[in-house]
Amino acid sequence: MQNFMYQFLYIPEDKSGYIPAAFEFLIMLILCIIVFMLFRKISKKQEMKSKEIEARILADKKNTNNQQNI
Repeated sequence: MQNFMYQFLYIPEDKSGYIPAAFEFLIMLILCIIVFMLFRKISKKQEMKSKEIEARILADKKNTNNQQNI
């Protein structure tokens, strides 16, 4: 049992095996940052649209209330 657990802790003598993994990690990190920024940008646009729609609805509601009171 003891020997089985240490098989996952293999560290190679030649450290050049880490270079491709580091490049892949950097590429994935950059892609994640780009996707996150894209989501934030889209979310900001949707927020502005929803605020515009909300303002329009409130203005229409206010106009109908004023017409009913007259």
